[in-house]
Amino acid sequence: MIPRRRFLQAAATTTVAAALPVTLPAAPSAAAAAQVRQPEGTVTDLGPASVASPLGNAEIVGDVLYAGTRGLSPNAVGAYDLTKDSVTAHFDIPTGIGIWAMCRAGTDVYAGTHARSDLYKIDTVTGTVTKVAAYPDHFIWTMASSPDGKIYLGTSEPGRVREYDPATGASRDLGEASPGESYVRSIQADDRYVYAGVGANAHLVAIDRVTGERRELLPPELADRDWVASMSVSATHIAGGMNSLAEVLVLDKTDPTRYKVVKATAPGEKYIVSVLLHDGYVYFAGRPTGTLYRYSIAEDRLEVLGVPYFEAATHRLLAHQGRVYGVQDNAVFVYDPATGTIDYRNLVQRGLRAAPEEPMSVHSDGARVYVGGKSGADVHDLATGKVTRLGIPGEPKTMLTVRDTTYIGVYTQAALYAHRPGQAEAELLARAGNQQDRPRDLAYDARTGLIVMPTQPEPGHINGALSLYSPRTGKLETYRPAVERQTVYSVVTRRGTAYLGTLIQEGLGLPPVTTTARLAAWDLTERRLLWQLEPVPGARSITSLALGRAGTVLYGMASTGEVFAFDLGARKVTRTLKVGAKGGELFVTGQVAYCTDGDKVYKIDLVSFTATAIVTGLAGQWFGGEPKLALDPSRRALYGLRGRNLVRIAISGRP
Repeated sequence: MIPRRRFLQAAATTTVAAALPVTLPAAPSAAAAAQVRQPEGTVTDLGPASVASPLGNAEIVGDVLYAGTRGLSPNAVGAYDLTKDSVTAHFDIPTGIGIWAMCRAGTDVYAGTHARSDLYKIDTVTGTVTKVAAYPDHFIWTMASSPDGKIYLGTSEPGRVREYDPATGASRDLGEASPGESYVRSIQADDRYVYAGVGANAHLVAIDRVTGERRELLPPELADRDWVASMSVSATHIAGGMNSLAEVLVLDKTDPTRYKVVKATAPGEKYIVSVLLHDGYVYFAGRPTGTLYRYSIAEDRLEVLGVPYFEAATHRLLAHQGRVYGVQDNAVFVYDPATGTIDYRNLVQRGLRAAPEEPMSVHSDGARVYVGGKSGADVHDLATGKVTRLGIPGEPKTMLTVRDTTYIGVYTQAALYAHRPGQAEAELLARAGNQQDRPRDLAYDARTGLIVMPTQPEPGHINGALSLYSPRTGKLETYRPAVERQTVYSVVTRRGTAYLGTLIQEGLGLPPVTTTARLAAWDLTERRLLWQLEPVPGARSITSLALGRAGTVLYGMASTGEVFAFDLGARKVTRTLKVGAKGGELFVTGQVAYCTDGDKVYKIDLVSFTATAIVTGLAGQWFGGEPKLALDPSRRALYGLRGRNLVRIAISGRP
């Protein structure tokens, strides 16, 4: 097992202030409700499900660092005064679910949102916020300003470049940076060109700002890379961070045939998440290790400067008064080249607003409820109502408790963590490798003693995988593909067989090559696929699976909102029922099942195969719109969301 470390020291002396766990005011206890069987459908509000302050980007004007949040409602830009070492103001950004993109033009700061894609201007002199533009694109991923003050935006899907002129308020569509590619994930501009970093198949494109003429700058030998995902430009060079081999391309602007590919050296490094050209150096940050590097262009020399916070993602690198600032989730680190030290500053402790976020997962071990979000999970003690923050470098996507251990599948790097009650931290057990990225579900098979974790591949890559972890030996084995050209989305096990429900999407940005989700069986002893079929015509995914009490019938829910019963002996679908507006979690208890589409919770009589809504109007605000639900081990309650609050829903478990 890989021990969990809070901080690492690589090559330079690092001074770090640890981010403290956040303890929130106690929510109303659910203990009393759990002791007395309540009428089915009774909803008990347990307060905000997950409170966080995740950052997406930042910009510096004067001596103030403006940091934008993501996943909050509303999102905000916090003004962190570098001289006062405190957050002195917040500027609300009322639309969108997050701020990934920021840039400055003069004393104005621009913030771009996603889903909706709106552009806001913060006048730092007057303190006013104005929405100046709106775009139909799904995401504004990246923004940069040109020397003459125009704003350039990189969007998806497809990967498009847009120009906004603050002088006129007009926007101009410069089209797809590289036709057919889904993402522009990095962008920069100088007096003549706008440079677009593209994925999921890597391109680095120079677009003439006047004529719109395009020129590919990526060297042909790098054409098989996935992304140019981060970028910085100077008067002489372009530096682009590439995935997923953790490389930085340093290219001469006057002669693009003169270039250097710099490889990050930390073991296991895969992503270059931010890049900064400054004072003859290329500073860049890697992931998953969180390492900060510096490359001297003149000396062709790479240095490892340190690890500000183990495994944290650095969303932006900025230079100010001789120092380099790195923006991470809820924090900023400061590297001083003069002393070689790294100072770590938790912005929540300095006044940055924390607020309810859109959760990604929910799970109950009976005594507590885990709610996964960005950079960790809020743990709700059901007896006391106390909520504590379990910090994890990544996003907990799925959870499972086996005896006294809760296993947590974490994005990115398809990591598996373990947490036991009373522990201050979760322990990193293993990563799936094999170009896997996003855990989708977890299941435990008692016969083989294995934890089964299906995963989605990295953006632009094919074939999801199935990872098998043995708690007894600590060994993890990954099998790819589990189901050819699909991702396994849901899993349930019985007597050495894993039943799999799939998603047609492989890595993000890669068009699906199949049209319908499958149901499959996989032998955990022989490690092979037994059979597969398509249970629901046209379904994009099988969002959840559950076994009936006798183990002879498998129940599933599809992305279409249909629930189906599958006879394992006859190997065919015997009944279907349109239940919700879309697919979500499904649980079977006795002769009934419960499922959700995020707004309603339905009870299904498995004998008559009819459904009744026992709760309506939840309007759960789940990250990515993927509704979740958790079954209490007592089988007397479900846990879900109403808005962004955690709720307990009483159930009977009987027809």
